Amino acid sequence: MKFRFEGDVTDLMPGIQALLTELGVELAGDGILVHVGPSEGPLVVSREGNAATIRYGSKHQFFRGLGLLVQHSREQDTFQLEEQQQFDQIGPMFDLSRNAVLTVDSFKSMLRKLALMGMNSVMLYMEDTYEIEGEPYFGYMRGRYTQAELIEIDDYADQFGIEAFPSIQTLAHLEEFLKWEPIKHYRDTKGALLVGSKRTDSLIEHMIEAASAPFRSKKIHIGMDEAEELGRGKYLDSNGYHSRFDIMISHLDKVLAAVRKRGLKPMMWSDMFLKLAAGGGGDAAYYDKETSIPEEMARRIPKDVDMVYWDYTHMEPGDYEKLIANHRPLGCNLVFAGAVWIFNTFGVNYGLSLNASNVALQVCKQEGIREVYATMWGDDGNEGNPFAALLGLQLYAEHAYSQQPPTQAQLAERVKFCTGIELEAFLQLKDLDEIPGQEPNNAKQSNPSKFLLYQDVLLGMFDKQIEGLDLANHYAELEQRIRDHRNPDAELDYLFEMPEKLSAVLKRKSEIGIALKSAYDAHDLDTLRHMAKSVLPAISQAVQELRIAHRTQWHKMFKPFGWEVIDIRFGGVITRLDTASFRILEFAEGRLARIEELEQERLVFSTTNRDNHKGVGWCSHYYRMASPNVFYHVLNPF
Repeated sequence: MKFRFEGDVTDLMPGIQALLTELGVELAGDGILVHVGPSEGPLVVSREGNAATIRYGSKHQFFRGLGLLVQHSREQDTFQLEEQQQFDQIGPMFDLSRNAVLTVDSFKSMLRKLALMGMNSVMLYMEDTYEIEGEPYFGYMRGRYTQAELIEIDDYADQFGIEAFPSIQTLAHLEEFLKWEPIKHYRDTKGALLVGSKRTDSLIEHMIEAASAPFRSKKIHIGMDEAEELGRGKYLDSNGYHSRFDIMISHLDKVLAAVRKRGLKPMMWSDMFLKLAAGGGGDAAYYDKETSIPEEMARRIPKDVDMVYWDYTHMEPGDYEKLIANHRPLGCNLVFAGAVWIFNTFGVNYGLSLNASNVALQVCKQEGIREVYATMWGDDGNEGNPFAALLGLQLYAEHAYSQQPPTQAQLAERVKFCTGIELEAFLQLKDLDEIPGQEPNNAKQSNPSKFLLYQDVLLGMFDKQIEGLDLANHYAELEQRIRDHRNPDAELDYLFEMPEKLSAVLKRKSEIGIALKSAYDAHDLDTLRHMAKSVLPAISQAVQELRIAHRTQWHKMFKPFGWEVIDIRFGGVITRLDTASFRILEFAEGRLARIEELEQERLVFSTTNRDNHKGVGWCSHYYRMASPNVFYHVLNPF
């Protein structure tokens, strides 16, 4: 397909050139003539024979319009489309702090897809993965971005009209920086800064300057979520007890002073204020629908900071409506952050993500919230990746240009055009965790793809959770379905190599602990001998193949820092399989009187299980999946 453009396209041409390969088109004098002009109202895309029009209001809308022109021109040569943008700002938040730091080239690849979707914002969540002059331990060996790299990302985003801006932490969630002994003077608790300290105040100044300087945008997200430990470490020892609200407001005033001085527009997570209003506590307090903000608290909260209400799980409109209402007394502009669930899994929980997002985004439109983001957290080492979440991002994009939710057919057409991958191929990824025995749509966030891979075959930590579910067949069928949906010609087809190999592992490993325990209890030595000599080595070989596929994927999209964590985890699975084979064979051949691990009764891992309709289990930490024994013990975390 060939195009030529008429109108003022000087500012658009770099972005057009960057998308030519993505779109499979070229610029030529004999191409379809596309008239480009401004629009005071909707985005308008039309074509009649060899003449076409794109009328747009903002730069990013042009690139969505260009994509729509190419998409529909593949099917017909006469059409007219109109879309009205529903949100002022829409885009993803990339977690660049949990080991998986996107390379600049990979980030650019993502930005091209976001441009075709019509996104106009991208938030870079960086706890310590940006460089600060004079702070060598900040992001040390963590793949931190240089100032030059962030400038390059910002420049590339800007050519599509996408506003890139930093999301940092200025209070808690700084464990990976605060762990270093040479900077212990900044530490209150394991993850929270020692507020009230002049050295900490100076660090905050340097953080804000370093994080904001590479970006055109005046926006900055200053974090401050989940700071329950605030004031409970060195601060308490030095200052005695002070209310967390008083400490937080005092610190927030200092952070905002540094922000205002640079002419920046701040936002922060809202949860701590609602938790404190509810009397303290974790997420349950945040989502308590009976919470009310006391007038005295509301009066003391600065009004020039946007509050970001984050909610990743609710399925009912009334829940969002009530929680939005709970935020209103804060008196600040309200921003919404939903999620595409790549958290703590090798797949994507699309059952939860798509359904929760559909409801949340409709409520945001009704409630007049004009700025929304899709978070993609990478908790506990980031086995997943944001490219697998593109279907979820597409849903956000389609919501942003329609008063009504997109139909499944519309979503399928758009995601295939923008990513090259079929909707059904993306949806296969949910079945890594959406297994038999689950609640509908995996609404309880079970993550068996992770705990069944990492759990020890002799210890069987999760075996009681998955008894009788026939997971071997589930994963065998999933392996075949993923293989059937592969498209070697698609740029992103490599995303499915690792899930396919993981399914190949789990069809063998998911129930092996149950089978071992059964054979051991029955004193079936022939079966145990066969498992030791054939079955467990076959699992080990499958894990090796999975590791290689995962390694290829990681190094294609992320910096190398952090892969060593996943390498070590795979190594642990493989070496424990070897030890299991050795010990089982020793027993089967009479050289070992008993296998103590297999003597133990199997208990449910947690109260999150099928017996109380909470799914098949959830675990947030690798070290708890791999063993009930001590990985590390911190006598003095402060």
